[in-house]
Amino acid sequence: MTLSSILIFLIIGAVAGWLAGILIKGRGFGLIGDVIVGIAGAFIGGFVLTFFGLASLIGAGVIGAILVATIGAVILLSVITLLKKL
Repeated sequence: MTLSSILIFLIIGAVAGWLAGILIKGRGFGLIGDVIVGIAGAFIGGFVLTFFGLASLIGAGVIGAILVATIGAVILLSVITLLKKL
């Protein structure tokens, strides 16, 4: 990976984590927290959407990557919220 691809990866993770934080809790988790949630969300979103055959519907490119990572981050935060209530 080159430096520019790592920076793009981190920016996409930060944007996805920030969007998921707004959708789930109404606020973000700080820059580091948003990046971590977004990167984990990218893996979860990629797996879930591929499993259900929906990955091709999202599209490609940066916008598609942000959408997939945001969907995964929302799933991750929803599961965390449910586990906290137990």
